[in-house]
Amino acid sequence: MTIVSVKPATERKSKKNKQPIVDEKSPLLPTKHSEDGGFDEFNGASFSGSVFNLSTTIVGAGIMALPATMKVLGLIPGVVVIILMAFLTESSIELLLRFSRTAKSVSYGGLMGDAFGNYGRMLIQLCVLVNNIGVLIVYMIIIGDVLSGTTSGGSHHAGVLEGWFGERWWNARFFVLLITTLGIFAPLASLKRIDSLRYTSALSVALAVVFLVITVGITLFKLINGTIMMPRLFPEITDLTSVLNLFTVVPVLVTAYICHYNVHSIDNELEDNTQIKAVVRTSLALCSSVYVMTSIFGFLLFGDETLDDVLANFSTDLGIPFGSLLNDSVRVSYAAHLMLVFPIVFYPLRLNLDGLLFPSARPLASDNCRFAYLSTGLIAVIFVGANFIPSIWDAFQFTGATAAVCIGFILPAAITLRDRYGIAAKKDTVLSIFMVVLAVFSNVVAIYSDAYSLFKNGPSHRE
Repeated sequence: MTIVSVKPATERKSKKNKQPIVDEKSPLLPTKHSEDGGFDEFNGASFSGSVFNLSTTIVGAGIMALPATMKVLGLIPGVVVIILMAFLTESSIELLLRFSRTAKSVSYGGLMGDAFGNYGRMLIQLCVLVNNIGVLIVYMIIIGDVLSGTTSGGSHHAGVLEGWFGERWWNARFFVLLITTLGIFAPLASLKRIDSLRYTSALSVALAVVFLVITVGITLFKLINGTIMMPRLFPEITDLTSVLNLFTVVPVLVTAYICHYNVHSIDNELEDNTQIKAVVRTSLALCSSVYVMTSIFGFLLFGDETLDDVLANFSTDLGIPFGSLLNDSVRVSYAAHLMLVFPIVFYPLRLNLDGLLFPSARPLASDNCRFAYLSTGLIAVIFVGANFIPSIWDAFQFTGATAAVCIGFILPAAITLRDRYGIAAKKDTVLSIFMVVLAVFSNVVAIYSDAYSLFKNGPSHRE
């Protein structure tokens, strides 16, 4: 892979003095030529727009599974782990950005190619494909659960449309997801510049906050009335199996913070790319606050009855005034949020698939036929997956234990340990070794525990 740099990335501080950096084969590269299809370069993204786009990348479906992690870990260890994951994510992104500046790489794929050659570039492309397809399938599953209902542990949780109109052919899961795909996902996924999604990203963050505010309000009301029991502060540990079960939450937590595949794309479009570190820190602080609040109040509200997808819990009687209206408001607001997150995660997915299949072709945005075929094919695969995968926890376990942990921790650590330019400090090496050991050990144990639960004990405890 050839990387041609007209001007070092570290000197790109304003729209006036930015120069295009061309790397047509990098999978995550929204180059000025490829983004605009040959028009003038775009590098005028604002700080706030970048924060919204990165925050939207982070706060997706993972937030819905976090209350269920509190059920496994207990309230105190659960909150501690969420905060720890935020710091590790910030550190891994900082390593990526620092090595990208030195290598003059403008994409994750370009950096992996610089460090490990063509096989490294292909590895990150495959990881992003697996992770993002899994995440987008989760989005569709949740939207289907919210609008059409879901069955868990033998209990049926009615969807919003089913509650309003009863069971009808047009509010069945397949039909609802089909209309959502054709009417919302497909048009938003057709946009070729990530900054074009800044307004939908801002709206999606606002909708996530609406979900959080309503959840907090309901929980506080029930706390004042004394209708909420004290939740478990620590996990229940009785034997080795219960210890191993604690690690099943790791893939979910990893997936909740994965945003690395969009950092370079956002950085490339920033008017002042020296702001990217502040963008990352602001986004992580915002998202961590939302995660902690959602985990605490979601677990407080539902306790041991918390489902894998906490939105499904809002189909039950909350025992408060206007409970039905609040239930519907929570579920509809977050379903709308996920609909607006979809194109942000779909954007790098399409670029990676194009880079993997057509590494020598002209930029994707300048080839409308290839752009349309890839977009249509990916959306079709995601749609089919959402109709056949039963649980978001199953999807999180697969993607989180494989691709997500590579994208977020193992590959940034590998780039640092490779240290091709000799810029890694001793603390960077220690941190990288820690991330690799933690990631590998935790996910091996998580996979073993899930497999043991599945084949020895039947359905998992979360059902």
